[in-house]
Amino acid sequence: MGHVGSQPWPAEHAASVDAPLRLAVVVCFQNEAEHLPTLLESIDAQTEPAEQLMLVDDGSSDRSPRIVADYAATRPAATVLTRARRDEVRDRLADAPEWRAFQAGVAALGEPWDVVAKLDGDLKLPASLFADVRARLREDPRLGVTGAWFSEATRDGGQVRNAHPAVHVRGANKFYRRACYEQISPIPAQLGWDTFDELRARAGGWRTETFAASEGDVVHLRPTGSFDGRLRGYRRWGMCAWAYGAHPLGVLAGAVRRARQRPVVLGGVSYLIGWGGAALGGYPRLEPETRAFARREDLRRIRSAGRRLLRVEPKAAGRA
Repeated sequence: MGHVGSQPWPAEHAASVDAPLRLAVVVCFQNEAEHLPTLLESIDAQTEPAEQLMLVDDGSSDRSPRIVADYAATRPAATVLTRARRDEVRDRLADAPEWRAFQAGVAALGEPWDVVAKLDGDLKLPASLFADVRARLREDPRLGVTGAWFSEATRDGGQVRNAHPAVHVRGANKFYRRACYEQISPIPAQLGWDTFDELRARAGGWRTETFAASEGDVVHLRPTGSFDGRLRGYRRWGMCAWAYGAHPLGVLAGAVRRARQRPVVLGGVSYLIGWGGAALGGYPRLEPETRAFARREDLRRIRSAGRRLLRVEPKAAGRA
């Protein structure tokens, strides 16, 4: 496929700012009866609706199938795709079931489409989201992967924005330009898929970005990592860092950052255990070209952070 890191950005994929962008939305869910009505209401409220809406039930055992069936019955653009219930496993996210469900949803889409979105079932979208994404993709033909900033609902009824680098787009809210999606595919269905895609895209010359939607953040109705434990979530992130080839200095920085979050210290330790365990256990990794690209990105970020810390300005271009 076309995801080798040395390939330049494909100039033939540039599009007119006036070109229509037909949006297909794939919602992947399992047992989200509590949150699906909120998500579907926010999809209905979009100022620019999607041309297709694929609702992928990944083996729910609650009321989720009835909720989406009733919804799709009155929405011509909506289709329900039901996948067989999965066997119980020790770690339900280890083989990236949500990514597999998304790929099944994309394969079932009708033609034509220009942009595909992956949405989780526990979100509330700002009404401007689809319009904002289309506008950004029209304005920047090199933008391959994008999505809005997330805020998480807090127990006291407030919201707090999820912090991460702007070049990363949360996996629950990802919009892919079709040319980029096809170039970077197939993405391995394993922990780390939502970083693999971005690394391959940037290595191929595309831009990836999280942006501020004009009518507020996407609200994640369930705190990140809370489904089956924060420590397990930190360990998974460490495994991801091994899989995509994070530089050891980047891994150390990631552990320090997580050690300052709840649960204090233990989060960083779990992250390092995940990284080391994946290394010792031979966990599958991305192709060498993309791992090398990831390490170069890590080193650039570390050098930049060091300059800021030391208040040292970069040398002028052309000077030794």
